Amino acid sequence: MGTEETWSVGELAAATGLTVRTLHHYDEIGLARPSRRSAAGHRRYTDSDLRRLHRIVALRGFGFGLAEIAALLDGAGPDPRELLQGQLDQVRDRIARARRLHSRIEQVLGQFDAEGDPSAATLIRLIEEMTAVEHTYTPQELEAMAARRQELMAQLSPEQLAEMAETRRRLRESLTPEQLAELERSRPRLPH
Repeated sequence: MGTEETWSVGELAAATGLTVRTLHHYDEIGLARPSRRSAAGHRRYTDSDLRRLHRIVALRGFGFGLAEIAALLDGAGPDPRELLQGQLDQVRDRIARARRLHSRIEQVLGQFDAEGDPSAATLIRLIEEMTAVEHTYTPQELEAMAARRQELMAQLSPEQLAEMAETRRRLRESLTPEQLAELERSRPRLPH
């Protein structure tokens, strides 16, 4: 009877391009736990662990958050078809924004060719469109940012929290109304 091949965290990281830190995180949250341990207690990943890891990477590539992936893989989540449809809708929206930006850039290049430098108003519109494409976050990204923010905030002492609040207050007081409005417009809306 042959023995099943296993991989250490380092071997698996080197083979897949994932980081050791990512693999440790997946283990800690129960998303991809190694099935075996060495005599010294080190993680050893089996073929079935590798298959689960492949599904995780594929679902991450579709834009799913880790909580959604766990629910999908463990059969406790929403309908996978419905989730994929939502992801497809988001991708279509990103493509539409990118196409609008592409078209706008071509127009500006045409203006360069025909008139020389484009007007300030044209450049402002182009910058707005570029910013909109770059700063549109998926619900999963917003959820991950909110979760990470909560983790970090939980690590702060009451004194550090008070200092942060005071610094934020002083910074806001130093901004003009226009700067405050721009700050609010460009800030991602994190779920609470």
